[in-house]
Amino acid sequence: MRKLVYYIASTLDGFIAGPDGADPSGPGGFWPLPEDYVGHIIAAYPETLPGPARAALSVTAEGTHFDTVVEGRRSYGIGLAAGITDAYPHLRHIVFSRTLGESPDPAVEIVATDPVAKVRELKQEDGKDIWLVGGAELAHSLYREIDMLIVKLSPLTIGAGIPLFSGKAEFDPLAWTLTDHTVLDSGVMFLTYECATAHTTVTVTD
Repeated sequence: MRKLVYYIASTLDGFIAGPDGADPSGPGGFWPLPEDYVGHIIAAYPETLPGPARAALSVTAEGTHFDTVVEGRRSYGIGLAAGITDAYPHLRHIVFSRTLGESPDPAVEIVATDPVAKVRELKQEDGKDIWLVGGAELAHSLYREIDMLIVKLSPLTIGAGIPLFSGKAEFDPLAWTLTDHTVLDSGVMFLTYECATAHTTVTVTD
């Protein structure tokens, strides 16, 4: 069965973006992108690079981890604000939104129903794993559906911002097993964890 993988960059203090939710690695952003960090992504996770970045870096590798990407409305909106209607044209692209209505791009599927039910359907399909790119609120909704965490941990603290699982997350401990790790000279660590706690159904709300 396919796995849902939350592959996400995080600061040492557990934030994935600043308080405004803007792209922290974009123009004027505060998130460093060391050369070895970009190089490791190109080598190990090329399919997670957005289409424009793949073109700029001449990356054509299909990748071995994911063939589907899922994200929430706010995460998708970062690309839209930059004029990009499909940041991942090389992947099946699904956006969960109850407000977006018609898709801005024919290749992007808008799902207005329960993300848990949809992800469970996706897991039953053939193919590679499913990449949960964000944002934090969708990760919160899918918390107990996440089978694997791949955290790109940067040697950076910001004090406040958007946490991994949203400020609305409830106290709900899960155990994780470290299955792989890569430490780069820049100090960035790629940490892979498998969920060691049996999944149960959670209530999903707007």
